[in-house]
This record gives sequence, structure tokens and C-alpha cells, in this order.
Amino acid sequence: MSREALLPKPGAYLTFPASESQRHPEKHSSDNNAVIRDTIIGFADGLTVPFALTAGLSSIGSTRLVILGGLAELFSGAISMGLGAYLAAKTEAKTYEVEELRERREVEEMPEAEEEEIYEIFDEYNLPRETVRPLVETLRRDKDMWVKFMMDFELKLEKPALNRAWISALVMGLSYFLGGLVPMLPYFFLNDIHHALFTSIGITVVVLLIFGYVKASATSCPRKTCWYSAFQTLLVGALAAATSYAIVRGVDSLKSGSD
Repeated sequence: MSREALLPKPGAYLTFPASESQRHPEKHSSDNNAVIRDTIIGFADGLTVPFALTAGLSSIGSTRLVILGGLAELFSGAISMGLGAYLAAKTEAKTYEVEELRERREVEEMPEAEEEEIYEIFDEYNLPRETVRPLVETLRRDKDMWVKFMMDFELKLEKPALNRAWISALVMGLSYFLGGLVPMLPYFFLNDIHHALFTSIGITVVVLLIFGYVKASATSCPRKTCWYSAFQTLLVGALAAATSYAIVRGVDSLKSGSD
């Protein structure tokens, strides 16, 4: 088979991008997926944890205490989530760097073994080795592309963007803060703790349902699955809030009884 026969036809899906311009849209898609993932994780935790905390603190009967405790948790939680996302992204980048150096060394020192690994990759697709040989020869002439091929197809690792760590930290922290602010809003405007609690519950229930539905629909799930995700998200938030409320109420009752 000629080398031209191996080239993709115009408009075909490119499993192995031939140029930076062809790889560019895929890179953007991956970056967007990372942002969506960080937003979902941050907002979900922000809705659930501060909601559970404020519901628990409201059992004591002081809106001021709920606001102070909620804000303390909100800021510390957002900072913690942001730092966690930053460290995770830096670890991911370091892992890629170490594996890339190892792969480059193997290409330099053990080219025959690395060639065999290329053939083994395509063996999974039942492609004859005669068909793959021109590709192997092309990769031998470009060691940078050879290393990238091994990173993409053997290790299945994608090179992280240089600014991914900071973006992940900001997105995760901000999403957590905004999510946690939702159940706290009524306590800023309502003096009666019970009215504030039930208003907070109502608002959070609606937001949890919407968030759960949108989260699932973003993955192109069927509508039935989206509604299942919505009620699942609501159930998790409700269980967390109810547990927190019961624990704080119980501890407060025990303390009052001992006094």
C-alpha cells in the first residue's frame, strides 16, 4: 500500500493529527471539558456543604451565627478547593513531564522496542503490519512526533496547558463560593431564623434540581437520565443538610441538658 493511501481523506476524522492547526480545536475542547468539570465539582460541593452547615447552625436559633459560621466555611472552603485543584493540576503536569522524559529516553536508547510498541498499538485494530510500516518509518524520522505519538496512544496522556493550574484553581474556588452563597442569601435578609431556613431550603431545592438536570444534559444524556440526575443531586444535598441539622440540634440539646 502506498503512503498516500494512509493519509486521511478530506473531512475525515483525524486520529493522529498531522499538523498543529488540526490539533488546535481538539485542544480547546479538552480545556473546555476541564473547566466544565471543575465548575461542576466546585458548584456541587458549594451547594451541598454550606447548605448542610447553615441548616445545622440554624437549629441553634441565631441568624448572626449562621452568617458568621457560613461565611467562615465559605471562604475557607473556596480557598481549600482552589488550592486542591491547583495542586492536582500541577501534579498532572509533572506526571506528564516525567513520562515524556522517560519516553524520549526510550526512543533514543531502545528504538526497536518502541517500534514494536507502535505495531502492538495498531494490532488492537487488526491492521496488517505492512500497512502500518510506512507510518512507523515516518515517525522514526521525527522523534518529537514519535514521542508525542507514544504519549497519546500508548500512555494516553494529554499535555496540560501551561495555565491550567491557575485556571482550575480559580474556576473551582469561584464555583464553590457561588454555589455556597445560594443557601446563605435568605439569612442576610430575613431576621426570623425559621423563615430564613425554610426560604433557604426552598431556594436550594430548586437550584439543586436545576443543577442536577443541567449537569446531566451537558453530557447529552436522555431526558429521563437528566431528571434522575436532578433528583439524585437533590437527595444528596437533602441528606447532608438533614444529617447536619440533626447532629447540631442533638449536640445543642445535650449541652443544654448538662447545663
